[in-house]
Amino acid sequence: MKQVNKMIVLRRLILLIGLIATHVLYAGQSNIEFSTDAIMSTPYQADKISKMYVSRNAVRTEYTINGQKVIEIVYPEKGMAIMLNPVLKAYKEIRFNKKPDVISDSKTICESIPNAECKMLGHETIDGRKTEKWQIINYQNGRPVRSLHWIDTKRKLALREFYPDGTVVELSMVDKEKMNGRDTEKWKRVVSHPDGSLKYSFQWYDPKLKIAIKEELPGGYVRELKNIKVAKQKASLFKIPAGYSKLQNSPDSHASRQQR
Repeated sequence: MKQVNKMIVLRRLILLIGLIATHVLYAGQSNIEFSTDAIMSTPYQADKISKMYVSRNAVRTEYTINGQKVIEIVYPEKGMAIMLNPVLKAYKEIRFNKKPDVISDSKTICESIPNAECKMLGHETIDGRKTEKWQIINYQNGRPVRSLHWIDTKRKLALREFYPDGTVVELSMVDKEKMNGRDTEKWKRVVSHPDGSLKYSFQWYDPKLKIAIKEELPGGYVRELKNIKVAKQKASLFKIPAGYSKLQNSPDSHASRQQR
């Protein structure tokens, strides 16, 4: 019975990963270590607040679910997360596909997307910004699916993207603003669908951290990093504590991660 309760609790925790995954992947691209409060605001629920610790190779997130503290350690480069349950003194390993929205300085777009054929087609200038034009070919049911991406060489942001279904994504800077005490660039993202509909979102990019510290998404959703403190993080924060036992992965845990 105790083992069943453990699995139920951990399944619930896995479902919460989707709410903070974007923050984790953005933060994992930065070479600067810092701590911050990650806040997810939705139109229908109370804000979800997590504490994050970011090192060069891992991101630790602490949050509460059903009154119980949970700790998640994500290793973006390894495509792996560790879920710690302090009450049960147990942990669980979760594997996931690496799909970062921002490309780190040390990697090209090809190295950031698994199981795809990539080719740089050349350099182009968009709104006065130098970009690398990339072609990406993924395979769906054995058939090649081709997309084009123009990556800002300085910020590693995708300024323009063309997808096979006719969807076009464009990102442009609209202003420079102070956000949560930090100097940021405000960027507008427009998604144009084949049916003529448009979706708008905004992000505040921190040039020093090389991540977006705030995003306003369609539907009233907001993701934000507050109380950012730049400092080297303790190595122990990103390790499994002594005395924790490993729980075996259930058959559906990997699938639930992949679907997000």
